Amino acid sequence: MRLGIDLLAVLVLIRLIYYRNYRRADLFLTFFIFNLIIFLLTYMLNKVVMSMGAAFGLFAVFSMLRYRTEGISTKDMTYLFMVIAIGLISAVSKGGWDELSVLNGIVLLVTWVMESGFLLKKEFSKQVYYEKIELITPERRTELLQDLRQRTGLDVHRVEIHEIDFLKDATRMTIFYH
Repeated sequence: MRLGIDLLAVLVLIRLIYYRNYRRADLFLTFFIFNLIIFLLTYMLNKVVMSMGAAFGLFAVFSMLRYRTEGISTKDMTYLFMVIAIGLISAVSKGGWDELSVLNGIVLLVTWVMESGFLLKKEFSKQVYYEKIELITPERRTELLQDLRQRTGLDVHRVEIHEIDFLKDATRMTIFYH
């Protein structure tokens, strides 16, 4: 029963919240398998008497796992942490199915509210290469933003400049828009 509640919670989290907002299907397998393995491993370890310190240590090890082969964004890492946490909560919960459903429901509700834009307007970002290097000075920031809005068609409201290449008269920057 707990495994079913766990998988349902992860399905809602990944399919209805994560995918709806970020349209990335490449991490589906990773999220589901991480959750399933964490659930099964923790469920089996929960059958053995374990101290609270050992349990927190195990949680720390699971939550610190990282991929070395590709960069994973903070958002994706947060979702990975959530699927790990849902698996752990579902595996070690001593309450009934109703209590477990409420706990997972709280995680899902808070995530949905934070992702929905009710509390804070959602901000998106893109990295761009920009050649009008004369507009990157602080006193011409308004002109820079206007030019970026016109060229991209996006409601650009701020930029972060990462690199300036004076030889090519270009800059690499991140634009932020709503």
